[in-house]
Amino acid sequence: MKSAKYKGKPMGFIAFAEKYATEEACRQKVFEARWPNGFVCPKCGGTKCCFVKKRNGYQCNKCKFRFSPKVGTLMQDSPLPYKIWLWAIYLVASSKRGISAMELMRQLHVTYKTAWYLLHRIRDAMGNRDEKYLLEGLIELDDSYFGGPKEGGKRGRGTLKSKVLGAVSKDKSGRPKYMKLRVVPNLKGKTVGKFAQESIAAGATIETDACHSYRKALSEKYNHEWEIFNTEKEMLLWFHTAISNAKAWLQGTFHGIDEKHLQRYLNEYDYRYNRRFMQPVLFDHLLVAVTDTPPLGLYTLVTAEG
Repeated sequence: MKSAKYKGKPMGFIAFAEKYATEEACRQKVFEARWPNGFVCPKCGGTKCCFVKKRNGYQCNKCKFRFSPKVGTLMQDSPLPYKIWLWAIYLVASSKRGISAMELMRQLHVTYKTAWYLLHRIRDAMGNRDEKYLLEGLIELDDSYFGGPKEGGKRGRGTLKSKVLGAVSKDKSGRPKYMKLRVVPNLKGKTVGKFAQESIAAGATIETDACHSYRKALSEKYNHEWEIFNTEKEMLLWFHTAISNAKAWLQGTFHGIDEKHLQRYLNEYDYRYNRRFMQPVLFDHLLVAVTDTPPLGLYTLVTAEG
């Protein structure tokens, strides 16, 4: 992932509403996001197509295959109109602190179930996008715990709360760049090693505390620097800052979440954090992420009347 800052302001609500007021305009926008470098037929590889009004879809000029821009994307098999998808993506992208399913329901005039499902599918796209990148350079790595306390449960690394491993990369001046947070079943060395391999490029320098499960897991492919944690020193400063902000964000926007969906919410937090300087173009990037994510299953949602 390349670091970049984008000048200007994102498209305002009135401008967006005017530009994407019709289903046709929204469908064309999804088409352009699906094939930014020109159409390629999903079946034969042809490069030309036409819109068949009677079928309300496209047809490849070469093999006559009929399709919609939703084919091969997260939106495949979804009965929801293009407009609902596009507006949901816009509302998610334009809200810096995220949007709840209840608020999305009110904004789009859909059922709560539809709003909830849309948000989780968009979060899946966010996670899918960030899986394509590895953190590089100097990394802070540590673990944390999310969720309410369990009665009679242990504290610290023996807690029954959801366990999360995280890593924050830093630039040459020591400022944070990107981060990854993953819900894990345990904090054993094998789990730490798997998280590192999936999240951090080999050869990176990783800073941690003195936890034994980190040492062997990070010793082979990384330059591992560790020391006993000292509260008086600014050890792992950016990791702990990011975790604190993530917990405040979850509580402030969503007022508590079901632990089984925690990873999806962390996907959204990572995605927003990693693109905090991209607000002017975040809608377009998020739409591409949705069209670039493969289907996850059949949709059984319907919009509410009115």
